[in-house]
Amino acid sequence: MKTYLLVHGAWHGGWCWRRIDEPLRRSGHVVFAPTLTGLADRSHLLSRDIGLETHVDDIANLIRWHDLNGIVLCGHSYGGMVITGVADRIPDRIRALVHVDSFVPENGQCALDQVSPERRAEIEATIRTAGQGWFAPPTPARRFGVTDPADIAWIDGRCTPQPARCMTDPIHLTGAWHRVPRKVYVLAAANKGSAYQAVHARLHEDRNWETHSVPSGHEMMITHPHQLTEILLSA
Repeated sequence: MKTYLLVHGAWHGGWCWRRIDEPLRRSGHVVFAPTLTGLADRSHLLSRDIGLETHVDDIANLIRWHDLNGIVLCGHSYGGMVITGVADRIPDRIRALVHVDSFVPENGQCALDQVSPERRAEIEATIRTAGQGWFAPPTPARRFGVTDPADIAWIDGRCTPQPARCMTDPIHLTGAWHRVPRKVYVLAAANKGSAYQAVHARLHEDRNWETHSVPSGHEMMITHPHQLTEILLSA
C-alpha cells in the first residue's frame, strides 16, 4: 500500500483528480487530493495575501498533521512549484516526486519566470485588467487541448481565479529536495509549444530522473487518466 498526495495546478482544485484518485483507492492505496487555499471548494478564502508559501504550507501541514511518510507526492502544472517547495522542507517523508506537465523550479524562480515571454505578458495583462491587479482569471480548458464538450464544460465550470502572488512569488530552496530518492517527470506530448517541453528534454538527459511522455494535452489527469494512473502506480 502506498500513500499518494495529489496537488492540482493553477485555477483547479482537488476535484480535477477524480478520475485518478478513485482507481488508486480501488488498488488499495491511500489518496489525498486537497484543494489549495483560495481555490475551488476553498474559493471563499480567496485573498490578495495568498502566495506560493501559503500553498506550500497547505501541503506540508497536511503531511505533518496526518503523520504521513513514504509519500508519492504528485503535482500538476503550477503544482510542481508547490511540491518542490514541500519536498525541500521535508524530503525524508517523500519516497517519490511525480511532476505532471509541471514546473520544476530553481531557487529564486517564480512560476512566470518559467513560461514564454508571450505567455507571461498575456497572464500579467489579464491580472492587471480582468484580475483587478491581484488575481488571474482561469484559462479556458480549450486552450489546454481539451476537446470533449462535456470535459470542457466540467473544467470551465469548476475553475476559479488564482491569486497572482502564487505566480510571482519566488521559491526559496536549499536543495534538500534533491534527496528524494525517486523523481519522475510526465510530459503532455500534445501540449505543443509549452514551457514543459524544454523541462522534459532537460530532465530526460538527467540520470536522476525518470521521464515519461503521454499523448495528451495539458489536462492529462482528465483526458488520459488511465495512462497517468499506470505511471503513478509504478512510482
